[in-house]
Amino acid sequence: MFGEHPGTPSGSRPDPARVLEEIKRLAVELLGAVPNGLYAPVEQQLHESSLRAGSGRHIEMQALLKLRQQSATYVMRFRQQIAQGFDDFRSLRIRSRGDLPLSLVAENQLAFHLAGQQLADAIESRYATPLQAMSLRLDKLAESLQMQASSNPIGAGRLAGAFIETYRDAQLPHDLQPLMFRAYEQELARVLGELYSRVNGLLGSAGYGVGVAQGPRPVPENVVVTRRDQEHDLVPVRERPRVEDPAVAAEIAQLRRQLHAWREQAPPHSDEQTQGTMPRRELRMEEIVSVASLLQPESPDVFVRALSGEGGKLSEAIRIRLRDGARRLGHSPEQTRLSAEHDDAIDLVGLLFESLFQSYALLDHARRLYGRLVMPYVKVAMKDQGLFVKREHPARRLLDAITEACEGNCAATAQDRELIERCAAVSQRIVADYNEDLAVFEMAHAELEALLQQHRLRVELQESRAAKATFGRERLNEARTQADSVLGYMFHEPITPEVGAFLSQPWRHHLVQTLLRDGSGSTRHNETLALGDALLDADRLARSGRDGRKLADRLIALEAAIVSCLASSGLDEDSARQGLAELVRALAYPDTQRGPQPLPVSNDEDAAGDDAAVWLAGGTDTIEHDPEVAARMRRLLPGEWLRLLDPAGQALAVKVAWISPLTGRFLLVNRRGLRVLVASAAELSALAQSGRLQVGAERAPTDEAMRHLRDKLAKAA
Repeated sequence: MFGEHPGTPSGSRPDPARVLEEIKRLAVELLGAVPNGLYAPVEQQLHESSLRAGSGRHIEMQALLKLRQQSATYVMRFRQQIAQGFDDFRSLRIRSRGDLPLSLVAENQLAFHLAGQQLADAIESRYATPLQAMSLRLDKLAESLQMQASSNPIGAGRLAGAFIETYRDAQLPHDLQPLMFRAYEQELARVLGELYSRVNGLLGSAGYGVGVAQGPRPVPENVVVTRRDQEHDLVPVRERPRVEDPAVAAEIAQLRRQLHAWREQAPPHSDEQTQGTMPRRELRMEEIVSVASLLQPESPDVFVRALSGEGGKLSEAIRIRLRDGARRLGHSPEQTRLSAEHDDAIDLVGLLFESLFQSYALLDHARRLYGRLVMPYVKVAMKDQGLFVKREHPARRLLDAITEACEGNCAATAQDRELIERCAAVSQRIVADYNEDLAVFEMAHAELEALLQQHRLRVELQESRAAKATFGRERLNEARTQADSVLGYMFHEPITPEVGAFLSQPWRHHLVQTLLRDGSGSTRHNETLALGDALLDADRLARSGRDGRKLADRLIALEAAIVSCLASSGLDEDSARQGLAELVRALAYPDTQRGPQPLPVSNDEDAAGDDAAVWLAGGTDTIEHDPEVAARMRRLLPGEWLRLLDPAGQALAVKVAWISPLTGRFLLVNRRGLRVLVASAAELSALAQSGRLQVGAERAPTDEAMRHLRDKLAKAA
């Protein structure tokens, strides 16, 4: 990193403060994304636990959803804790017992701190050798800074303390705490090996650690070591794009095996067709990266056409461009070829971008934005295929943020247009600035994430409005159903048409309003029902023609209630009294023609809109469905993501935003918080059986796209 060998005299060492800052930058870069990787495995464990127990983990799920909604805050807080460790190292704020914060804690927090202590012990045990070496080197670094030896800023205790401080006020349920710690330990295992190896190598190359007796140590895969290096220390001469975590390496190997099986069934690509009989050498990594860098700022039109389906496969378009770029740099395609690793990277990038457009509602104006990113992502994949398996990879997180901003975004509002414009600016910056340093992706993601936080707040407000509007319509429909039930009972006998018209229109409207405002069984509700019964009695009395005085007294007694009922329908006092006069006139003649009255027909545009959104005839639980699938649908929780195909076959990412306490129907919204579907469990079951609904979609767009990609490859394998 700095060019000095460990044997270099201390006087010619690089500035120790700069060495410490470089370690700090490296630690924040590798550890900063750890909190984002906690939620998916915890959610999976909660889901499996609820299936085994036969009951939902609603409290834990709700708490986890709240953590996810505030994930950016926790990431920033965690990064600050990591950075603070280095500030403490320099300012000598030494903490006892390996950096775990010591203070009086509430009883409900005691288990949290004990779990942190156990985590620190586990890290110390697992990484004892590199931690011991690092501690000795940091002591020498502190001596160079004319400081007393301090605690390791990325030691076991410090990492456990950073987690505790980050989630101190998160109000985690008791059963959720151990799951979060376990996920944190697993996420740390993904990066600590690489981090400790690189920090030790960096300190060694800067001249710290001379004479440290450690015995033989395993050589990290991404470091080339000379014999002299082995006698003294590890010097990172040249990093190679390998993954150190065995689990990640195994996942990449499995992905490549599936890719090879899929490729055997596909037509040969152009590079294979032009191979001929002459042997060709493989392009070296630096050569292919130079070619990609040459092409990076050029027009992405060929990739845009491929993403639109008009220009063939995207991977083939990438190979054609790379072959043309190689020719321009003097590498003849007749004498050179891509290595197997490079070929795999190209196919995976092509399939990933195509999968994003197949899995999400990305509109036409987004294609150029994504097309511009193709070549930078090819460069990333060439050097680090962890892009395809590491959820916390900076380039992958940026792709998630861009997709979240662009999906279903037709730029209808000023805020949506700002998102699109910011994504376009971010893509242009990646093209201009990316030169094998992933920090460019991190900075671009941080910038876009800040804007997305504001967007998510608007989405939450939009979801709340959609839920309230849906609940309001359901209450209205329920009130109308109750009113029509009462009318059906009233209309079982012949009545005067004017009485029937009054009951089916102003009186029904008044009854619905009292149900909505005052509720069933309220005083106003009972008074409205009594008015309807009194009018029926009056009609029966008029039909008998025996006692006109009694009928007149009855109508006079009902006058105020009838006028009030008519007024609630929007009539002024004069019109209401005119309506009353017409009703009295009709009842004045015993021989008025009477007969059965038709029930009113609802003209509910909102309900019709719901039926159109549901895309199912009837929209009720009477449709054919699998009861077991419907039971699975009833276990859906707010915040869960699904994939839905609309009638045109367009894939949509939808979220369960709300479950009606009245009907049990599910409100599904898109990433903009707009209502997509309101349906019952039976209707969702029917959609799932027809292949138009997929439960358990990934929250992160790239995760879902990779799952779609793996499914495609697995079918071939």
